[in-house]
Amino acid sequence: MKPRYLLILTVALALTGIKQSCFAQATGNFKPQKELLHLINLNFNADARQYKLMAQALTPGRFPKTYEPATGKFETSNSGWWCSGFYAGTLLNLYKATYDTQLLKKANLSLDSLDKEQYNTHTHDLGFMMYCSFGTASRIAPKPEYKQILINSAKSLATRFNPAVGCIKSWDSKPTDFLVIIDNMMNLELLFWATRETGDSSFYKIAVTHANTTMKNHYRADYSSYHVVNYNPQTGAVLQKKTAQGYADESAWARGQAWGLYGFTVMYRETKNKKYLEQAQHIAHFILTNPNLPADGIPYWDFNAPNIPAALRDASAGAIMASALLELCRYSDKKDGLIYFNTAQTIIKTLLSPAYLAAPGSNGGFILKHSVGHMPNKTEIDVPLTYADYYFVEAMERYKDFTTQ
Repeated sequence: MKPRYLLILTVALALTGIKQSCFAQATGNFKPQKELLHLINLNFNADARQYKLMAQALTPGRFPKTYEPATGKFETSNSGWWCSGFYAGTLLNLYKATYDTQLLKKANLSLDSLDKEQYNTHTHDLGFMMYCSFGTASRIAPKPEYKQILINSAKSLATRFNPAVGCIKSWDSKPTDFLVIIDNMMNLELLFWATRETGDSSFYKIAVTHANTTMKNHYRADYSSYHVVNYNPQTGAVLQKKTAQGYADESAWARGQAWGLYGFTVMYRETKNKKYLEQAQHIAHFILTNPNLPADGIPYWDFNAPNIPAALRDASAGAIMASALLELCRYSDKKDGLIYFNTAQTIIKTLLSPAYLAAPGSNGGFILKHSVGHMPNKTEIDVPLTYADYYFVEAMERYKDFTTQ
């Protein structure tokens, strides 16, 4: 075992109160803590109450964006905002955990306001918007209309693919630019779903080509990721490698690293191509062995933020990492799998602590505190965010799934 990996594992085990010997005897059957499982079940019920509180502040057609604790301002968006699907997705996942029918009713109302985005060809985020919402709804209670909405969403997303570049375009910009952000890796799952459901392999080919181009151009030698790569739309040549939401062009923006970790884990699940598994494991190694990763597993908003250890943490990046690691551990060998599992366990336990978990009735109904949206733009700084909640709930669900092994 690599020395720094051993350190991370030791810290994780110490934080969770589990002896290393317990895991040394494991043979791939990861053992969730009974106490943590109990805490998660209690938290699901508390989260349901939070989201029902949040729903009271929403007007029809509006979606939660964030809440400003200092001012009490609750910010919302229309359905075209990239985060619009997380609200329904979280409601549905909490319904699955609690069987609270009020959550299902609220989710259905949100879906009704969201369905028009299936035809939105001006965003790369249809995976977030539509698969996290309608995809979740379809898994819980499949309906023909959900299937068609998702197929249309995949078709809309596919219109942004440029064969010369080999990527799906992110933000619309001037005609001489073709901007691609690491976040795009999270929208490929919708395309794989579309191939399975329709038999049309073009969606699959777009996803694989995008991932291959991203592996080639977004990643540095240490497997940290640039946030943005700008391509020549005619030739596919790389024009720039830079950041938008990170500290600097050459820094490692924490949520971007988490998006890549999650995205390439999904790529392996969907293709069974080991190069994607190795990519996800390399990204995990960069994150988990990074000297600036705090022992509790919640990263600073950028791994190279200049004021570490005083820099703000990003709970959203931690939640995404935890969920991704709980899938990646299933595909990895015993040694690394245990490291991934224990790190995710530590992150979940940290996020369930008062430092990050909102007190009942507070935080505008959001579950988690202390996420960072766009530091350079000075927006959504140290506030709750819908995707932090979504991936936190998903991570807790995935942790519970290990009890069925």
